[in-house]
Formats: sequence, C-alpha cells, structure tokens
Amino acid sequence: MIYNILLLLSFGALANLNFGKDFTFTKTSQSDIRNMLTEEIFSTNHLAQQIDVDGNEYEVKYSINEGLNNKIKKTIKRYRSDYTAVAVIDNNTGAVIALADYTKEGSEFGVNLALSSTHPAASVFKMITAADLLDKKDFTPDSSFMYHGRGVTLYKNQLKKEKTRWSRTIKLKKAFAYSNNVVFGKAAIYNSNFTSLKNTSDKFGFNHTVVQFIDVPESHILDAHDQYQLAELASGFNKKTVISPLHAAAMASIIVNDGVEKKPFIVESVKEKRIDREVWRAKYNLKRTLSKSTSRSLRQMMRLTVKSGTARGTFRRRKLNRKLRSLEIGGKTGSITGGIPFGKRDWFVSYAKPKDDLKDMGISVAVMIINKKKWYIKAPVIARDIMNYYYSKVR
Repeated sequence: MIYNILLLLSFGALANLNFGKDFTFTKTSQSDIRNMLTEEIFSTNHLAQQIDVDGNEYEVKYSINEGLNNKIKKTIKRYRSDYTAVAVIDNNTGAVIALADYTKEGSEFGVNLALSSTHPAASVFKMITAADLLDKKDFTPDSSFMYHGRGVTLYKNQLKKEKTRWSRTIKLKKAFAYSNNVVFGKAAIYNSNFTSLKNTSDKFGFNHTVVQFIDVPESHILDAHDQYQLAELASGFNKKTVISPLHAAAMASIIVNDGVEKKPFIVESVKEKRIDREVWRAKYNLKRTLSKSTSRSLRQMMRLTVKSGTARGTFRRRKLNRKLRSLEIGGKTGSITGGIPFGKRDWFVSYAKPKDDLKDMGISVAVMIINKKKWYIKAPVIARDIMNYYYSKVR
C-alpha cells in the first residue's frame, strides 16, 4: 500500500516537471482548427505553415513533395498560359504530392485555382457516365452504339433512336477515347437516367469534400430535367457540371486503384507548438466505390484515349523516352469555354503506373489550362512532363 502511494507521488512529481514549457491546456476543437486553416489557405492563396486559433499556435505539415511541386511551378510558368492548375496524387497512399496553380497576369503562384470547383468538367464527366454504364451488366467497353453526325456536337436530332442512312456504329471504348458526345448522350437517355448518374457521381466525390481536414468547395452536376439536359450531363456538354483539378485527380485515383477510394489528404498532421502535441493526423481511409471489373474496364478505355484517341499526339511512341515507355498511362481529355475565371479550358485527367509492378498504383495527374485568346501548350504535354520527372527524379 505504502509502495503504491509512493509510486503515485513519484509519477505526479514527474508530471509536474516543466522542462521549459507551459503545459496549461486550452481545449480547441478540431473543427475550429480546420475552419481556421481552410480560411487561411483561401485568404492567402497558399498552404499555411502555421495558424493561430484562440491564441494557440499550430504547426501544419503537408504531404507536398517540394521537389516535384517546384518543378511543376517552373514548367507551368514557362508555358505562359493565362491560367494553369495542377494536382498530383500518390495512388498508393492518397497523399496529394503536388498542388500548384499559376496566373500569368501578375506572375502569381497559388493553390486556390487547383482547389476551387468553379471549372466546367466538360468531357471529363464521361468518366462518370462510362462507370455508370459499365456497372450495368449489359455493357462492356466493346458494346456498340449507333450515332450520326459529328461526335463533337450534340444536336437534338442526333439523339433520336431511329436508324438513318447516315448512322454509324462505334464501340463504347472508342466513343470514350474520341470523346463522342452523341454516343454518351444517347446512352444516358436510353440506358440510364438522372438518378443513376447522380448516384454514380456521388460515389466519385461530387457533393462531398474530396480531401481530409480541409473544407474545399464541393463539385456539382447539372440538374437534368429533360432528356436533352440528361444528354448534356452525360456527355459533359454543359457549363453547370463543375469540378476542381484536385477532384479530377481523385477520380482518376479511384479508377486506377481498382475502384477503391483512398481518401486524399494534403494535410499530413497538425501539431500544437506550445506543448509539442499532435492534434490531428491523416488517416488511411479506404472505401469501395466501383467494382473491380468496372474500374479495370475504365482503365482500358483511358489507355485507349492515350494510345489512339484525343491524347494520342502527345503520347506517340517516338515522343516517349525509355522511362515513359515502361509505364501504363491512361487519361481523359476535355475542353470547354466558360467557368470562373472565364476562358477556354483544356483538361487532361490521367494516371501513370509501372507496367511491371502490380502493387505500385503510381500517380494520378490532373492538369487544367485556361486561355483567353492564344494557346501556348496543351494539358497532356504538361502531364507527360510531370510523369517523366516523377519517375526519373522522385520515385
């Protein structure tokens, strides 16, 4: 009994030693810290290293790879587009390892453009529609669809089901690779509906915060009230379905991870400086979003986009070095005029992983370029440069 009392007293004496620090604890909720950090990031347009909450200083550690991030900044500044935003996710962990944007006017770097969901998704939304169709047992990448007219347009008379003498057939994977609006519009009208597309988009992170701890703006889809609007939604041929570049990269990450979402994080940890106490740390958060078969079919379609579709010019074999040729690369392009800031957007949402390592899921890269008048570079070129640098210098 006396031994126990002495033991308790000795622990009490050790606990009261100060070691030069004030251990008086003022409780601050994680939500208060999260709100302050979010406000600080969007008000300064930078990832805040320290924040003050209720008189307490907190140190924030991020998952950003500074070497990769600095390389991206140099690259997007060199190409001189009016606006450029890039997000890169490590598919093995969900860590956001690069996040940067650039505004040519003022020569300013930041993060707000990459985090904000004010950007029309354009044909990037075809990833959602394709997932919705493939989840239905009747469809595969080799399923055939009939259409007439130019695939890049979307007129109401192109959406009729009747066959005409000008009708052609095309496989779903090729319609995806060539970004055929008519096929995706008709596929939604006759084989799906708004509720199904909305449910699939929710699984991909629409109407939710896509990262841990920071309250980034949510992405939203066009609220389709008739068949033509449903076709606009499914094909991405509208300006009301909006996403952020970070969310776009997260969508690619789900697909390459066999349909499993690894909840992305930018903030790695938060520590209260005064008492050297960690108050939050990112979690390895997994959630099944798609079936493995659906995600692998989507990967097949994304690879075809790079091999023979709308991104083929950038990834021709003669333009790839040995390192890039050793990678499995897939992607989806998109282009549309509108959004905030206003301009013509050029999207490339992609992934790259080693062909010879089934366990390494690689990286997902989203590049969005906005130009007002003159074009200097296309988004797939920047993505290719990022993949090359990552696998040559970082990985």
